[in-house]
Amino acid sequence: MVRTEKEKMLAGELYTASSPEIQADQAEARAWLQRFNANIDMPLAERYQLLKDRFANVGVDSMVRPPFFCDYGYNITLGAGVFLNYGCTILDVVTVEIGDMTQIATGVQILTADHPRDPAVRASGLEFGRPIRIGRNVWIGAGAIILPGITIGDNALIGAGSIVTRDVPAGTTAVGNPARIRMGETR
Repeated sequence: MVRTEKEKMLAGELYTASSPEIQADQAEARAWLQRFNANIDMPLAERYQLLKDRFANVGVDSMVRPPFFCDYGYNITLGAGVFLNYGCTILDVVTVEIGDMTQIATGVQILTADHPRDPAVRASGLEFGRPIRIGRNVWIGAGAIILPGITIGDNALIGAGSIVTRDVPAGTTAVGNPARIRMGETR
């Protein structure tokens, strides 16, 4: 059986983003983003309902402040009480899971989209994604960048401006570029 480009994308395999099905999903997401970001004074209940309409799952009392940006939305899962501040970007070509009570500061980028390292394969236009998992009660500081395939454990802290290139164990603090675990510091 031949798999569609969307099926390949969702499985984390090499896929062609220019396929009509994927382009249609991106157009839907752009229309949703226009509605979501258009009115900063939208009542919280309406904004919450918009999140539930687009995301894979949205826990009770979760909030995303506009402007917000994503590729699709349907690959994003928010636990209960999650908070994303202004200007966050989630490239969700595969799953992004954010645990209960996690707080994400302004300008954070969560990026599942990746590209082949081989220049010939990259030139072909193929790409792929690697899932990101962020645990419960995590704090991610302003301007941090979470790269494809990263897992951040429960109760971890990511310093502002950090670029997370490796998994971060539960209860630790990671800071810098690239982000490194601060020894002797646990949460």
